[in-house]
Amino acid sequence: MPTRTMRAIRLHEHGGPEVLRDDRVPIPAPGPGEVLVRVHAVGVNPPDWYLRDGMADLPPETRPEYSLPVIPGTDLSGVVEAVAADVDGLAVGDQVFGLLRFPGFGGSTYAEYVAAPAADLARKPAGIDHVHAAGAPMSGLTAWQFLIKVGHDHPSPFQAARHHPTVLDAGTTVLVNGAAGGVGHLALQLAKWQGARVVAVASGVHESFLRDLGADEFLDYTKSRPEELVHDIDLVLDTVGGPGSKRFLRTLKHGGALFPVFFGAFDDEETARLGVTVSGTQVRSDGAQLAELGRLLDAGTVRVAIDSTFALADARAAHERAARGHIQGKIVLTAA
Repeated sequence: MPTRTMRAIRLHEHGGPEVLRDDRVPIPAPGPGEVLVRVHAVGVNPPDWYLRDGMADLPPETRPEYSLPVIPGTDLSGVVEAVAADVDGLAVGDQVFGLLRFPGFGGSTYAEYVAAPAADLARKPAGIDHVHAAGAPMSGLTAWQFLIKVGHDHPSPFQAARHHPTVLDAGTTVLVNGAAGGVGHLALQLAKWQGARVVAVASGVHESFLRDLGADEFLDYTKSRPEELVHDIDLVLDTVGGPGSKRFLRTLKHGGALFPVFFGAFDDEETARLGVTVSGTQVRSDGAQLAELGRLLDAGTVRVAIDSTFALADARAAHERAARGHIQGKIVLTAA
């Protein structure tokens, strides 16, 4: 019997978007604890281009192991086609979405079929389509595990202490930097769901979009420096992070917290003197948490914005779009 094959985007070498190769490979078989998913849509995320680039900008101790050729991708939405004998709760025909095998590069979602751990999946919200569902997992779980509940005891490679989300309520003011991006626009909505007042920081072109999502105040970083305009903030979620994140320390009230999604260097003496906390976590796959987020998506309490969509075969163009920046919501590949 001939081997069934599928389209998959693979990396045979590292480099720019041009190294994303459209290949034919065997359709995987689900192993123990797995289901085979016919992929309808794939969310595009920063780890996809970190992998493509060879993770040159990541500290060596934080780089997951993998070997080339490799299929990128972690996020998907699709339909269950086969179920391993030891899997309960999912059946052929179920529509699902998930963040697969993260942290790590074994998700392999840039493909027409994926063997997915059942524990990483949740049922796709009936009220949204596959494209919007595929945009939710990594960005939504990042926002959830930073702001709502970590949900795991795994230490972050960037800090020794366990991350503890700040209590969010009507008396809390949250500043979200990079609020128009994948994590940012979902974090804004989760903070509003918890009752917090939200200050959104992005470029001016995104103002109406972010106010429509519920932002109480908008700051255009291209016209002014947010750290010079706002003070007494309870929590800053900096989805941009990196070396520039420490500038937001001056916006915090005593007892406030800065959560950089991409960790930078901070001076412990400075944070102690200011009486503030800097903390983060590393997002991990979690089907149960994704199901909780799915209920909010289904109710319309939280919604995923789509910046652009590309066919799976046009993954290179999707990465080129990502490289241009100023993304509003999520970039998604369509596979069906």
